[in-house]
Amino acid sequence: MSSAAFDPAVLRTEARLFRREPGAIFWILLFPTLLLGILGSVPSFREHDDSLGGLRLVDTYVPVAVLLGLILGGLQAMPQVLTGYRERGILRRMSATPVRPVVLLTAHMVVFAGAALCSAVLALLVGRIAFGVRLPEQPFGYALALLLAVAVALALGSVISALSRTTKIAGAVGSAVLFPMMFCAGLWVPVRAMPHVLARSVGYSPFGAAAQALDQAAAGHWPGWTHLAVLAAWTVLLTAGAARWFRWE
Repeated sequence: MSSAAFDPAVLRTEARLFRREPGAIFWILLFPTLLLGILGSVPSFREHDDSLGGLRLVDTYVPVAVLLGLILGGLQAMPQVLTGYRERGILRRMSATPVRPVVLLTAHMVVFAGAALCSAVLALLVGRIAFGVRLPEQPFGYALALLLAVAVALALGSVISALSRTTKIAGAVGSAVLFPMMFCAGLWVPVRAMPHVLARSVGYSPFGAAAQALDQAAAGHWPGWTHLAVLAAWTVLLTAGAARWFRWE
């Protein structure tokens, strides 16, 4: 990342503004772990299931909680903030100052990526401490899959920002995309418990591929190259689309 696209002062300002948003802090940082805690408190979720390869349901929901924070941040929070800046003319006014709009965009991506990663670490720790869920046995593969998942979430959020003229539209589009993505990540039915054809199909979606890659790394295997390739391909395609369609005014 070139220094022209990064300004520590802008990053500090955006991080400070993010900390003043209790809604964003709750939904991105706390809600995924809270949901994991609620599900883990159900006795049946702590029983081993042969259909899940001997795992418990709470084990399969940790990757879902890890993905949920970055999905909410990338698809809901970030697009509305960026669209609001454009709607209020902030980006247009910045274009006449030494601080280029791309600096603001980079700062937003860093802030939301950091929040998503903190949410992921919190979910992993609570899963381990509260419910005895094993930490990822292939940490490097897990980290790679997680970083690619963060990248694809930010790229998808950037496309939503690019296509939305107002914050209301950004919220509506984000919500329309949010629920299919959460289904693919396994929120309603863990990917491991899906029928084979369905699991294979969602594996070609960004967060279906991410869920399966994280699941494999958690079990001690290197994530499937197909899943990593799907994540990388979606990131490239969505980033190219965002760059083509994004307007500062």
